[in-house]
Amino acid sequence: MANYYKILGVPQNASSSDIKKAYHRLALQVHPDKNPENKEAAEEKFRQVAKAYEVLSDAAKRNDYDKSR
Repeated sequence: MANYYKILGVPQNASSSDIKKAYHRLALQVHPDKNPENKEAAEEKFRQVAKAYEVLSDAAKRNDYDKSR
């Protein structure tokens, strides 16, 4: 299982606003349109960042994720 905290670069006790900030910062960096020279790798990284944010930004999903780790 992927470590979503590591993907976003936040500690496990990060607040929801810290998670949101980290997501926006990373999404801009790894967006495929910003990395046309390596679009496939950028798309994969962008998907990982989006999935990590999807789980960690939702309290119920984050709780389930933390329990399964």
